[in-house]
Amino acid sequence: MSDSNTTAFTNPSTFILLGIPGLEVAHVWISIPFCTMYVIAILGNFAILFIVKKESSLHEPMYYFLCMLAVTDLVLVTSTLPKILAIFWFNSREIDFSACLAQMFFIHGFTQIASGIFMAMAFDRYVAICHPLRHSTILTNSLVMKIGLVIVLRGSILALPYPILARQWPYCKTNIIAHTQCENLGVVKLACADTRVSNYYGIFVLSCRYGVDVSFITLSYIQILRAIFGLPTKEARLKTFGTCGSHICVILAFYIPTLFSSLSARLGDNLPRHFYVLFADLYVLVPPMMNPIIYGLRTKQIRDRFLQLFNPKGTKVFSSGCGSETEHRGVLSGDMALFPESLTGQSKKG
Repeated sequence: MSDSNTTAFTNPSTFILLGIPGLEVAHVWISIPFCTMYVIAILGNFAILFIVKKESSLHEPMYYFLCMLAVTDLVLVTSTLPKILAIFWFNSREIDFSACLAQMFFIHGFTQIASGIFMAMAFDRYVAICHPLRHSTILTNSLVMKIGLVIVLRGSILALPYPILARQWPYCKTNIIAHTQCENLGVVKLACADTRVSNYYGIFVLSCRYGVDVSFITLSYIQILRAIFGLPTKEARLKTFGTCGSHICVILAFYIPTLFSSLSARLGDNLPRHFYVLFADLYVLVPPMMNPIIYGLRTKQIRDRFLQLFNPKGTKVFSSGCGSETEHRGVLSGDMALFPESLTGQSKKG
């Protein structure tokens, strides 16, 4: 099929992904950091899954949510980065129409799933900090499974209309997508029909993510910060805030680029195309790379277990003589075990 066609066709056989318009000569150089981040994301998220599976003391709600996030990140980068690298390295620009729609579903579906997981993790931290003595009774394994199922179903249901609507439109302008991936707006712009329903639906999904998920996360962390600033000593406040601060950074690293990418696709017609495409690529690559580093290596239990893999003859970090950390593990979730006893004392008074 030719790159341009003036005759309407409902289902083109292939689309052509241009890559990063205007930066074609730099594709090979751009592929180096992209490939590096992809490898880190793959190895880091698989390491999280392996460590949590092997270490029974990590079979707690926080780490279950972390495993859900790791699987989500793996699916998100694997559905996009191999094709992007194929464009950069081998100039392999063609993508089958059905494969393009499948990629569209995975991008939007698992972005929505990741947003739901961040919301669940914020709830886990709220319960662990504000109601530590009730954490194990509130967030039971069955409730965690139900929350995970709802998150996956919600993300899948919200993403499904994207490829369904895209398949209905007639395409008569061109089959060239000025992008590295089959993002919804990039595909729908090629249709020669009134696609306002797709645009309105995209705004609805965006409002769900930022109106519901971000609002819930914000409310949770407002309560968390109130509890932190209510601690009696500066050392306790710094230790607790240091743990939550890294989590807030990851959340911001996820929501800010996705919001910018979505808004610039709809409103940023004056932005250079390569700037928008690069930003869209980074929002599906940077969070999956950062999540295992910040959520994993900054969490003491996972960090110690990870180091033990490289030093098996060293001291075991999950021994029965862990002192106060072991005593608190049944009360607080994951790295919340690092919080001082004064927080538990506040909960008793409450």
